[in-house]
Amino acid sequence: MNSAVDRRYDQLVAWLVARIGGPLAWETVSADASRRRYFRARRGGRSWIAVDAPPEYENVAAFVAVARLLHEAGLNAPQVLHHDAALGFMCLSDLGDRTYLSVLDDDNADALFGAAVGALLDWQGASRPGVLPDYDRATFAREMALFKQWYIAGELGHELSARDDRAIDGAFDFILDRLATQPPVYVHRDYMPRNLMACQPLPGVIDFQDARYGPAAYDVASLFRDAFVSWPAARVDGWIRHYWDGAIGRGLPVAADWASFREDIALTGAQRHLKILGLFVRIARRDGKPRYADDLDRFRDYLRPVVAGFDELAPLGPFIEARVR
Repeated sequence: MNSAVDRRYDQLVAWLVARIGGPLAWETVSADASRRRYFRARRGGRSWIAVDAPPEYENVAAFVAVARLLHEAGLNAPQVLHHDAALGFMCLSDLGDRTYLSVLDDDNADALFGAAVGALLDWQGASRPGVLPDYDRATFAREMALFKQWYIAGELGHELSARDDRAIDGAFDFILDRLATQPPVYVHRDYMPRNLMACQPLPGVIDFQDARYGPAAYDVASLFRDAFVSWPAARVDGWIRHYWDGAIGRGLPVAADWASFREDIALTGAQRHLKILGLFVRIARRDGKPRYADDLDRFRDYLRPVVAGFDELAPLGPFIEARVR
């Protein structure tokens, strides 16, 4: 660690001891794609999660606010026991270290995803306008711009002609128009197996500070067309149908016919996967975390059938199929 990071760690230790006492045994839990760091502090038979979220980059107040919304909706999210937004420190209850990603297999997937769908329906059912920031067209467009900047230019080394640039923007506009037709609900924004914990009650929900108010299909696409694990298409279709049946039964604002909802999932997922292709290249190249490039093929595989299924997305095809120079 560099000296600035060391100082923040020392400050976090002193901050937490002042609030819960000491001595504490510390271990690193994770340092994710953001600038947040997580530590587990232990004393006797108890443990807490200490979070270093530098305030110049991270928003502790947003984390606290979304945690409250999740609890109000009946979800199992960490309790924020202590926090200091100015310092960028938090002390959370400990949901353990068993993520869905680490325990999912063919035998338990139906039960684990069934619980995740139930929690998602509860979360969406609690939605109210004016509470979370809108997940709006401008934000979606900025996210997809990462595909051009980092994936096409950075990964493929390709300089777009003006014609190709306009054609890709046209494909983006088609996706954006479809997203705009979906009535909004609460969106976790990264509702995927790495951010769901296999603890009771299932699932524990983490990494929710970027929640927005946006399309209902977004978290469904995140859950079943994940960044780090893939499933057979027929099985995914069954899980998505289970969600859709539940959403219709609860009166949530999803497409009233199955075929239209499947298209919503496909195009909402395409927006996310175009973003992640660019984002993962940026994290790998700019932030020095090359392992994030290992999953690029997964996103290309997700995008191929969607691009093939909509004529409006044809301009994306050559870049999905292109190889690194």
